[in-house]
Amino acid sequence: MEQSLKHTLHEQAYQWVLEAGQLIKDKMDTPLEIMTKSSPKDLVTEMDKAVESFFLEKIEENYPNHNVLGEEGVGKAARETTGTVWIIDPIDGTMNFVHQKTNFAVSIGIIHEGKAEIGLIYNVMEGTIYHAKRGEGAFKNDKQLPKLPEKTLDQCLIELNHFWLCPNRRVNEVKLQQLVYKAIGTRAYGSAALELAFIAEGITDAYLTFSLQPWDYAGGYVLLEEVGAKLTNAAGQPVDFLSSTTVVAANASIHQELIDDYIELK
Repeated sequence: MEQSLKHTLHEQAYQWVLEAGQLIKDKMDTPLEIMTKSSPKDLVTEMDKAVESFFLEKIEENYPNHNVLGEEGVGKAARETTGTVWIIDPIDGTMNFVHQKTNFAVSIGIIHEGKAEIGLIYNVMEGTIYHAKRGEGAFKNDKQLPKLPEKTLDQCLIELNHFWLCPNRRVNEVKLQQLVYKAIGTRAYGSAALELAFIAEGITDAYLTFSLQPWDYAGGYVLLEEVGAKLTNAAGQPVDFLSSTTVVAANASIHQELIDDYIELK
């Protein structure tokens, strides 16, 4: 992607993310229609759909040749990553949005010819925006995030939904229980985008999940690369930005150890 285009897309996406956040905050205290999707725990509100529509209108008006892949399926979904694709999660952490009114994010990843070029994650209620352009560093607001230091696993905070420590169909929970004993601690924030942003910031060290959609991880991908972290599937292979997948995102110094010693898919 040409540098001038990358800069323009980043600046425009940055402004739109802030506007979307204000749209959410303006409606925070109005009654919400809450619906379910794949299960009673998979929530969506009319605010999710309104924010996704906001982005779709902006993109169609300014970049009619770009494609869009969004969580709520507003508009025409991208089927491939050729050209330029905006991958949007209008409210990542809808359960938190509904129940806590905090700990949720607006997340955007911009993919060009199959490669993640731009990522933005906006922690709406804290007013904190994480953003990155490939090859130009990652930032929290206007402060550049440093490269992550090397760590050993017993120094690391692991982000992990505690569901995966219970008997389940996807991963050997006994090995993950061993990981809990090895690590210094575990955390679960309820927003995949924020979990990835926190790794990039260096305040946590890894995020493991075994069913994640592209809009959950696309915004954080470039952020992690720019600070020297890795995001792959549970086999250590690249993600494709189009399909649900397992995700291992971590400080590079522990990434392979997590895959080799603690993750066994069923």
